[in-house]
Amino acid sequence: MKAVCFGLTFLFLAAGCKEPATNSILISMKIDYPLTEQDSVFDDYHGHQIADPYRWLEDDHAENTKSWVTAQNTVTQQYLDQIPYRDLIRKRLEQIWNYERFGTPFKRGGKYYYFKNDGLQNQSVLYVQESLEAPAAVVLDPNSFSVDGTISLGSISFNHQGNKLAYQLSEGGSDWHTIYVKDLTSGSLLADRIEWVKFSGISWAGDGFFYSRFPTPSASDKLSGQNNYHKIYYHQLGTDQSDDRLIIEDAARAQRNHYSMTTEDERFHCISLSESTSGNALYVDDLHHKGKRIVVEETLESDLEVVDNVNEILFIRTNQQAPNWKLIAIDMNAADKSNWKTILPESDEVLSGVQLIGHKIFAEYLVDAKSVMKTFDYTGQYLDEVILPAIGSVSGISGTKDDREAFYAFTDYTYPLTIFGLNTESLESRVFKKPTVDFRSEDYQTDQKFYSSKDGTQIPIFITYKKGIKLDGTNPALLYGYGGFDISLTPGFSIPTLVVLENGGIYAVANIRGGGEYGKEWHLAGTKERKQNVFDDFLAAAEFLIHDKYTSPDKLAIMGGSNGGLLVGASMTQRPDLFKVAIPRVGVLDMLRYHEFTIGWAWADDYGRSDNPDDFEYLIKYSPLHNIREMEYPATFIMTADHDDRVVPAHSFKFAAELQSKQQGSNPALIRVETSAGHGAGKPTRKLIEENADMLSFMFYNMNEDVIYKKLDK
Repeated sequence: MKAVCFGLTFLFLAAGCKEPATNSILISMKIDYPLTEQDSVFDDYHGHQIADPYRWLEDDHAENTKSWVTAQNTVTQQYLDQIPYRDLIRKRLEQIWNYERFGTPFKRGGKYYYFKNDGLQNQSVLYVQESLEAPAAVVLDPNSFSVDGTISLGSISFNHQGNKLAYQLSEGGSDWHTIYVKDLTSGSLLADRIEWVKFSGISWAGDGFFYSRFPTPSASDKLSGQNNYHKIYYHQLGTDQSDDRLIIEDAARAQRNHYSMTTEDERFHCISLSESTSGNALYVDDLHHKGKRIVVEETLESDLEVVDNVNEILFIRTNQQAPNWKLIAIDMNAADKSNWKTILPESDEVLSGVQLIGHKIFAEYLVDAKSVMKTFDYTGQYLDEVILPAIGSVSGISGTKDDREAFYAFTDYTYPLTIFGLNTESLESRVFKKPTVDFRSEDYQTDQKFYSSKDGTQIPIFITYKKGIKLDGTNPALLYGYGGFDISLTPGFSIPTLVVLENGGIYAVANIRGGGEYGKEWHLAGTKERKQNVFDDFLAAAEFLIHDKYTSPDKLAIMGGSNGGLLVGASMTQRPDLFKVAIPRVGVLDMLRYHEFTIGWAWADDYGRSDNPDDFEYLIKYSPLHNIREMEYPATFIMTADHDDRVVPAHSFKFAAELQSKQQGSNPALIRVETSAGHGAGKPTRKLIEENADMLSFMFYNMNEDVIYKKLDK
């Protein structure tokens, strides 16, 4: 029940080997950028006059903005069309992507459910089996909702009996969702339809469910207007949305969000209240005693995440007075803080997740950004450790308190996401679904190194490459980072990564401050006036890779998405000499106005706000948009989408216009604006293949690298 989810992390690429380099393939391309009109717009920030000549690009409905986007996409596509191996990379991506992928199974109503993608399906399909040996049947196929796969499935939720399924659909990648309900007995879609749902789960209680929504926006505000007055409602099946019962709102605080969840037995309705991505209050309604609301925590100073209940006892993972997190138990009949019991105390390892399965506590810990899974009884007595298949990341642990069988997913940079079954008594794991990928994982390795940042802080970095590769500074390399919002980057398999692996690349992921890899203190060390630590950590990672001859400035690319897009924008404007290519994806690039759009105001705990004079002083120093000078920057490939209502595309529009007006030398400054797509979630496979082919070909081309896929040209 964390506060507002800010951004998606983008783990895409890795390292490998190639045939001997051919002659230079870089052809000088003259780029005629579209003329971008400049207005004489100035804002007064505490006595500082700051120009904003491209303010008009913030209006995504204006015809001149639409024309500008069309013109920019035309120039970008003309550039990409001249790259000789772009289509070869696209074909190779399609070839690798075409493998059967499974999600973690889970049980509802005594049946097994799971998601599966046959390979090139735009969206994964929900299946059901009566038993693990029974034939599978389709429950929900999102591909049937749109021809091009741009309608995607959000969260799903089964009622306690397991005979009703509520699910959210999004169009074009937007954060706005509509809830529908399917009767699983008859297979029919019910008449219930809940609109304008955003940042919400679906929490069943009886013959209905709780959900969160904002007021209906105007047409002009739908994708860029501020999201204010978040509320929780209860919807009774068979009634109109207009009759839904308001559960909680805060008319005095427009910028306070409300999130809802019910425990597995539907005994407790837990309400999380937040004003940012960190810290939440917690109220609990006892649904067995109507009208009984328990205030567990009133302040927003720490995070409280409800795990589940055992009768009247609520288990909560929290970082309250525990930066590395702990697990506590609260008796709802005596919820005063003096009665709280610590079940799993804080340790040197970060407690990153907890599940109650098979009458045990399954606790996931992070050790230097790698997963460890331990089990305890309900009193916190240590039982045993689950032996994982390798060093990597655990995700998607599923099971109920009474299950003797659980499932989890495991992956690392060269280990495709594999589903394991787990006996909750013996803790023995068995492979349940292992994918077959057209790639030789055994030829590659990942090392974890540590390097010193500017202030001496030791930063871990994962480096993936082909075994036996020569480290002489000539290898193309891609450095990825995020560094924000308490989000941890743990090892993960990614299909586009394999193209870099196969073409002699080094792939590096830096676990910089601002993330959650080492708990709350690590996160706070990269926030507000300390945000420069994040950029220093990333720049030091680049220097480390160059110093140790993994690569060189002429062969190094950086990439990040969302908050990671800010990271790339700040890094390339502070140290353009370190990189050959920069790829900011859906980035936060205007740090003076980010809070004016959609849910941006909720990121202030990480960033600060320009309307605060103290915050302005440091924001203006690193805001990527405001630190572009007339000089040569790396070849830059800015990526955004027209339906991104998380980080609105105006950030990328304005950054591209400013960069194009100031760029010196021959390095290109291009922007790619995806249509009918948003911040990243739910993007169809077809679009993923196309955008990654464009990005990878741009990267290799500007590094003057050839690719090995000649055989695919037949």
